Amino acid sequence: MAAISSSAGPSAPQWRSFTFFDADDVKDNDDLAQSPRSIRTLTQPIILTPTSPNSPLPPSLIVSSSNNISIFDRHFNVERTFKAWENNGRATALLEAGGLLLAIGEEEGIRWPVLKIWDLTREEKRKITSKDSNGISEIERGPVLVRNTRIQHVQRPHPVSSIALTSNLSHLAIGLGDGTVLLYRHLLQSLTTSPTSLNALPKARVIHESNEPITGLGFRESQENSSSSGISLFIVTTNRILSAPVSGKGGETRTIDELGCGLGCAVMDWNRKEMIVARDEAIYLYNGEGRGACYAYEGPKSSIAIYQHNLIIISPPFYPSANSASATVRHYVSKTSTTTTNSDGVTLPTTASDISKVTIFDLQNKLVSYSGTYRDGVREVFCQWGGIFVYGGNSKLTRLSEHTTLAKLDVLYRRNLFTLAISLARSQGIGKSGVADIHKRYGDYLYSKGDFDGAMGQFVKTLGELQPSYVIRKFLDAQRIHNLTTYLQELHSRGLANPDHTTLLLNCYTKTSDRARLDSFIKTEARRSDISGDEELPFDLDTAIRVCRQAGFYEHATYLAKKFGRHEEYLRIQIEDAGEIGEALRYLRNLGPEACEENMVRYGRTLLNAEPEATTSLLIDLCSGDLGKKKAVTPTLDVKSNGAAASSAPAMLSYLGYNRVTGLFTSDSPTTAPAAEANGRQTSHDGEKGDAPNGGLDAALITDDEPSYIPPSPRQYFPHFVDHRDLFITFLESVAMALWNQSLTSPRATINAITPSKRRDVDSAPPEDAEGIDQRAVWNTLLELYLASTNSIDEKKSKSSTEKALAVIQDDSLPYDPMHALILCSTSGFEDGMIKLWEQMGMYEDIIRFYIQRPFSSNSSEKVLRHLDLYGSQDLNLYPLVLRYLTSSPAILSKHPKDLIKIISKIDEERIMPPLAIVQLLSRNGVASIGNIKDWLRSKVEENKDQIESDKHLVESYRSETSTKKKAIQDLSNVDQPEVFQVTRCAACGGQLDLPSVHFMCKHSYHQRCLSDSEPECILCARQHSVIRELRRNQTRLADRHDLFIDEVKDSEDGFGVVAGAFGRGLMGKERELNDVV
Repeated sequence: MAAISSSAGPSAPQWRSFTFFDADDVKDNDDLAQSPRSIRTLTQPIILTPTSPNSPLPPSLIVSSSNNISIFDRHFNVERTFKAWENNGRATALLEAGGLLLAIGEEEGIRWPVLKIWDLTREEKRKITSKDSNGISEIERGPVLVRNTRIQHVQRPHPVSSIALTSNLSHLAIGLGDGTVLLYRHLLQSLTTSPTSLNALPKARVIHESNEPITGLGFRESQENSSSSGISLFIVTTNRILSAPVSGKGGETRTIDELGCGLGCAVMDWNRKEMIVARDEAIYLYNGEGRGACYAYEGPKSSIAIYQHNLIIISPPFYPSANSASATVRHYVSKTSTTTTNSDGVTLPTTASDISKVTIFDLQNKLVSYSGTYRDGVREVFCQWGGIFVYGGNSKLTRLSEHTTLAKLDVLYRRNLFTLAISLARSQGIGKSGVADIHKRYGDYLYSKGDFDGAMGQFVKTLGELQPSYVIRKFLDAQRIHNLTTYLQELHSRGLANPDHTTLLLNCYTKTSDRARLDSFIKTEARRSDISGDEELPFDLDTAIRVCRQAGFYEHATYLAKKFGRHEEYLRIQIEDAGEIGEALRYLRNLGPEACEENMVRYGRTLLNAEPEATTSLLIDLCSGDLGKKKAVTPTLDVKSNGAAASSAPAMLSYLGYNRVTGLFTSDSPTTAPAAEANGRQTSHDGEKGDAPNGGLDAALITDDEPSYIPPSPRQYFPHFVDHRDLFITFLESVAMALWNQSLTSPRATINAITPSKRRDVDSAPPEDAEGIDQRAVWNTLLELYLASTNSIDEKKSKSSTEKALAVIQDDSLPYDPMHALILCSTSGFEDGMIKLWEQMGMYEDIIRFYIQRPFSSNSSEKVLRHLDLYGSQDLNLYPLVLRYLTSSPAILSKHPKDLIKIISKIDEERIMPPLAIVQLLSRNGVASIGNIKDWLRSKVEENKDQIESDKHLVESYRSETSTKKKAIQDLSNVDQPEVFQVTRCAACGGQLDLPSVHFMCKHSYHQRCLSDSEPECILCARQHSVIRELRRNQTRLADRHDLFIDEVKDSEDGFGVVAGAFGRGLMGKERELNDVV
């Protein structure tokens, strides 16, 4: 049904009517021709109510007939019956919730309505004797009566017209005929706290008073099983509809509509949480805010009921007519009418009696599910056991059973009502596959009618459930390629496409040359993926890039590769297909360091061959940690009066960042740096921006000093510079300066230096950390490149390279490998470098031999002697070598006779060689004569004579001292020879000696009391003896430490003296126990 305005006009729409319910008469088990006996025997007044869905009782029907209440099962057999009212009392309303039966009725002798509440889950302990309709006595146990009280508001009684109860029994509302609404709060709490008091009820609160009778009440709860919070009460009168908050402190009752309804025409829809009101012109729905949807349905209405999503409307009894606007009534008349003849002889149709019409509306799908007529009117309609039961005025009971969803859909399929079928399937909870099947049927129907656009609209809604190949085969015709494109686009947007679908879609674009739709598909879908934050792409990326590349759509292929981070594909297309080397470099510069590092390893050589300078600049920034940093704005350079630019440096320096490698050796050309510096000074003088002295070139200074990422190792890019030696040098110099602040300084005036260079530790282990390895590799490679350029035909370049190579070798702070550098210098014949390296490595003998092996000249012998003076103090073994050199040729000796005596004196002074060895060295050939060393020989002979005499006197003194020691030892060892002690005072306390006293052989005497009782020993000599014993113990222990002895021999200048001393200390003797030694 469609929503309409509040006032129904004569042009109210006719809703689609279906028969989705089967009407079956309920028969008695013993007499199939009649309705159940329990229903036929009910006596007026009759009130029916089913048990609530959440009741602890099994699904049952509670019926009040006369003054008794009976409970029927699903076969309408009486389960139990108990007397509810006294004498001629009767019920006016019944309501069950949570196992409690709430009844409002009238009893004889009581003016006010009576409220009774039974607990149907419990039975009375005492038995009650009663009589049935046949006068037979029966004994029964009735349910426990928990409350029996009067509904007394004012002095004058008024009947109860409507009641409402919350699902959790917390609130009870009672509407009276005089327009008063009573509210009982905390009803369940009252029943549980005072179980034995029949009259105890919460105090009723009047929440509404008016002169309009109450025709309907309904609680609107915020959620299922909620507490009292958020509860409001709908109040329906004959003229108004109101809403009153009942939870908390309550509030003012507000009117939400100025039109009411009759008694029984208002019902609460618990699922929708809306009050449904039926008037003659339409059906209205009200929520907490006011009036909601309304549905046009004209005609009088006696009552309404709600069953799931269906609204049941019962019309009052009326006389059927063949001219009725209702097709149901006309059909009834045609089936049941009879003919009579009037006085004029005219035949007229007649019917038996009045009828009532029952109509079931589907509120969700807006259609009429059932419409039927019932003779003699309808007394009650109740819903239980999965069906709708109509209790007719003739005591006939009819069950309305709803068709299955599949049966309903079959009806709609036959009538081609696919839109309605889709709505019905969704409201009935049919899964996605079932709804997709309806869309498929609808699409096939439209396809058969030639509506291809509409059919595609339905097939698109089957994505994810229907195989795409089913739809694709239908639209492979070239005339319907646009529909196929639409389907494939939607297939990709939902992430359901495979590579074949992507290929087909892109081929559709290329076949139609529809570049606009290709742009829209690729770029719009990519943007949608970004907005949703979903990492899953709407199409197969690899296939899309491949197809666009093969079709020549390089722009789209690069867009996809760039958008989704396929850096390798993007660069391959730009470099190999499009030839956009500059764009590839710009893309690499905008990548993150990690991605740029990987792709520069792969494409670096190709880029260097195409754009060497720009690629070198990128590699410098990448390896220096400067990639992605903001740089200062480059100022515009002034133009000189002669038309030349202020900067005369080569274009290479404009992107290399001259300041990264400062000093003399920044460029291969020695004129570059002065020119740049001059231009920089001129720029600064002219007032250009920048504080640096080299002006425009320093405009590329990076604002941040620390790199924002860990720079990659530059070693992995070395192979790319095979054919670019000059750029390789610039790259290495810039990286070294930026990363480690290492640069070249001006070389010292080297070979003629007075003092030797600082020595390097060549035996140290190579660096193990990545940074140390990179530093060594960079400077080793730089030295190799410098040495390779020393033989250039360009004199300026050769000179600059030589100076750079020498500066590298001389700089002690540069972490190059000395051995590697020595090999490079030897291979390239760089003699100055070899000498400096030998000097730093302490290989002074190699330097001397280098000059000795050169052809004799005045210059060579002078260099030999000069280097001997320089290194002789550090390596005394150089003197014998030079001595041999001077006496190797008469020409050399004749040129340096004084130097010969000087060297021999130095050897003798430092005792490098014994005199005899010197003489043997000089006498190996006939170059040197006795006359050359006559004075030295005479001094050595006299010195030897004096030494011999001194040694003789020393031997005699040792012999005399030894004899004296032996004599003393012999006397002490002789036990027959007495020893006289003449000491009169104690050596410890200084007192006069008295007995007992102790005398030691060392001539010291003590009182016995002054000595230790455990081990008597001379106190004065004990310390000296202990020191001697400890020395002997240490000597004995060290006798087995051969490694210490060998190290001592190596480190000593007089190794023979160390061996002789070991013999003297007994280290070379026979092994003895420690106790024997001490």
